[in-house]
Amino acid sequence: MALGRGDTVKLMMTAKMADKAELLLELKQRVSQCIEEAKAKLHTLSKDIWSCPELAYEESRSHDTLVAFFSQEEGWNVDSHFKLHTAFRATWGAGGSDRVNVGFLCEYDALPGIGHACGHNLIAEVGAAAALGLKAVLEDAHGKLPVQVTVLGTPAEEDGGGKIDMLREGAFEGLDVVFMAHPSKEDATYLPCVAEHDVTIKYHGKASHASAYPWEGINALDAAVLCYNNLSVLRQQMKPDWRVHGIIKHGGVKPNIIPAYTELEYYLRTPSRAELHVLKAKAELCFRSAAVATGCEIKVEFARNKYDNMLRNAVLEELYETNGKALGMDFTTDEDVLKNESGSTDFGNVTFAVPGIHPYFYIGSNALNHTEEYTVAAGDDRAQFFTLRTAKALAMTALDVLLNPELLQKVKQEFTEAKLKEDRTLTGEHTELSDKH
Repeated sequence: MALGRGDTVKLMMTAKMADKAELLLELKQRVSQCIEEAKAKLHTLSKDIWSCPELAYEESRSHDTLVAFFSQEEGWNVDSHFKLHTAFRATWGAGGSDRVNVGFLCEYDALPGIGHACGHNLIAEVGAAAALGLKAVLEDAHGKLPVQVTVLGTPAEEDGGGKIDMLREGAFEGLDVVFMAHPSKEDATYLPCVAEHDVTIKYHGKASHASAYPWEGINALDAAVLCYNNLSVLRQQMKPDWRVHGIIKHGGVKPNIIPAYTELEYYLRTPSRAELHVLKAKAELCFRSAAVATGCEIKVEFARNKYDNMLRNAVLEELYETNGKALGMDFTTDEDVLKNESGSTDFGNVTFAVPGIHPYFYIGSNALNHTEEYTVAAGDDRAQFFTLRTAKALAMTALDVLLNPELLQKVKQEFTEAKLKEDRTLTGEHTELSDKH
């Protein structure tokens, strides 16, 4: 039977699609091979960062290690101190307005007292590995594919929010998609990341002898205790998924001196940034009423940066999960894990500026993040297989969107729609709160 013109066109299109699928599969295999070939130097990079844990904004040696790593790799253009002193940017590839700019993020700050108990040395390794692998497979197509690969070193995730500082300085402008992955005790395309704001509350009273003439004093510890109890009482009226947790950092000097100064630090968390200002307003009433009740002066200091919730991108998540499964990842289906994890990250803020994903990956240990056991696991050689596998999945996901402009357009469309929905919710929450007052 003779083929009509329409049938011939369909066959040609099918052949082109088959050719593209074959090319994509070949490039994905190549990217995995390139990352595997670099595993020794990537392991050294990770180990060097793990061996020298540094706190937020003070990651000088880790920063220098990463800068040296990319400076020694052929073809990378490295900006050693990009926007922040311990941040950097490394770029490779095409310029021009029509190029697609794919970003990978490296974190490398540690926790006080317990080092890399959140595995940020592995985050840095994943970002570096994925970028190296992607660059290697794209080099042969350089000039054919208008692509730029960008690596951003982003300090101070654990405290302060370095990515938010960098967003404010325009560091993420020009990126089309952005990727990073976080160590955990399971593989997951997404775990709930909530909005969060740090706050410090300082009470100033008046010292006096606690036994001889206590009536002459103004007890700042009483204010701190009332503040703590006020927040505990507030919990009955809090939504089930809101979180308030804090400590008394300074409670006085000696039992026989009426405390003249006390200080508390709290973290306030809600599932979305739209709800965060509501919780903050309620908490601040608790802070200030304690000062009124005791006659103390009060100073409430919210941190410069607040962390947003994650703006999810289902297209990217599905692509990553497909690639991860092809590499042998076993993604968790535990509903308690998928619904109840509630950490916070400044990557949430990034997802409101650029479409991206922040999957989690198993590192060969059942230890929990932010424990001494996890510090050990993050530095263990067993973590390397899982870390590089994650880097391969991220680089493969980048290839999916680079070789299929329609997919990239879907990613951007979903991002625009999700952001618009969040912005409407945020506006509605503010309007409702104003009407109540």
